[in-house]
Amino acid sequence: MTKIENAQALLSKWQTLQQEEPNVRIRDGAARLGVGEGEIVAAKVGQSVRRLNFDAKTLFEGMPAVGRVMVLTRNETAVHERKGVFGHVNIGNAHGFVLNETIDLRLFHNVWRHAFLIEEEVHGRMRTSLQFFDKAGLAMHKIFLQEDSDRAAFDALIDPMVSEDQTPGIVASAPARDPKVLADSEIDSDALLEAWSGLTDVHQFHGMLRSFSVERQQALRLAEGRFVESVATDGLKTVLNSASESGLPIMVFVRNRGCIQIHTGPVSSIKEMGDWLNVLDPDFNLHVRTDRLQNAYIVRKPTVDGIVTSYELFDVDGDVALTLFGARKPGEKELDGWRDLTASLIETSKAA
Repeated sequence: MTKIENAQALLSKWQTLQQEEPNVRIRDGAARLGVGEGEIVAAKVGQSVRRLNFDAKTLFEGMPAVGRVMVLTRNETAVHERKGVFGHVNIGNAHGFVLNETIDLRLFHNVWRHAFLIEEEVHGRMRTSLQFFDKAGLAMHKIFLQEDSDRAAFDALIDPMVSEDQTPGIVASAPARDPKVLADSEIDSDALLEAWSGLTDVHQFHGMLRSFSVERQQALRLAEGRFVESVATDGLKTVLNSASESGLPIMVFVRNRGCIQIHTGPVSSIKEMGDWLNVLDPDFNLHVRTDRLQNAYIVRKPTVDGIVTSYELFDVDGDVALTLFGARKPGEKELDGWRDLTASLIETSKAA
């Protein structure tokens, strides 16, 4: 079949699934149909979807004029939604960042392949969004307009990006393969720990892993007892509830291969709904599938500002689901309340 015929057939299957299960989410439906979410979105090009010729620099440097929006980044286990305004934008050819107080992103747009403008009715109201997917059709990042967004500024920014090609469908490629992981015995763990002890900034950590060809969770395992302590995954509920009760400001990172999205500040309304643990605050929502969490660690990294401690949770696929820190800025020491909270997770795990 041609690309258009494939798109029409997929759209028909998706519509049938929606009729059978009206509440099915598009990401879950795509998994059921054995396709990427972006393939279903692309099948609707010419209807509620328009294909964009995406230019990261133009788009993100133009977003501050649009005003208040909601940004969404997710992986298979965690969903991070943050409302706010773009600002302090710096976009390079492959990577970029947004460093505003409310919207805080690390962008790896070199892996983004497809961009769409979507205008659809949801629960009786029109919803407008920009959605970005990798070559496999996996969602990398989404931006949703809000009632108080500047629609005129948005249209002025996006209209020139609308592609002349508005035929439905994309040709999706296989997902990127993870690099081969060396066996623990092939890693010079003594040298790794020595390099770890010499860190002066948390942002040096990824480069250190790469220099030793070590996978992140593997490095944490090798550093257990010195810089790392294994703890229970159900500590996430403890951390969120404790932060809610005390007002302790925290940082919550959710990542996929194309974007890292960060919330910094307090959390308030913590709700459990089945397998989902949620933060449901006015400007920040977090949704975590706790049944997919498999391993968790308290990780300490030396910096010029003292030790910085993180709570890192990994899912059943071995991927980072989410990472939490105490709120801090460069030049500031870690909050005592955060250090005490993470220490209590270690003590609880040892006592179990």
